[in-house]
Amino acid sequence: MMLGNLIALTPFGPTDALRRVAYACVRELDGFRAEPDTYEIARRRKSGLTARQDALLMEWGYPYVMEEFRFHLTLTGKLPLETRGAWLETIQGNLPALPTPFTVDQIALCGERDDGLFELIHRYTLAG
Repeated sequence: MMLGNLIALTPFGPTDALRRVAYACVRELDGFRAEPDTYEIARRRKSGLTARQDALLMEWGYPYVMEEFRFHLTLTGKLPLETRGAWLETIQGNLPALPTPFTVDQIALCGERDDGLFELIHRYTLAG
């Protein structure tokens, strides 16, 4: 599905459990994040944040957390309008059928390397 100007996998059906995990991660891991610098704050604000998103940005360092969070798995970067349809077709034609229900039973902690790429630090199994 389109999420703004990129393509992402998004869940359908109830997402309360995912939301609870996301809330807990933001709250419990907040001490490990770097504060956004003035450039990052200005860049985020330029996109037209709501008052609530701006407050979340200042409190948590990112505007799309807590009730503004929408679980997704990003598949592309920003796409120009004229290529989106072709990309959607290509992705839909190449994705395997996903199980229903789709169970999220692990989360991964990743870190950004000096070269800007992410690497897996640890994978955690969710229980409960």
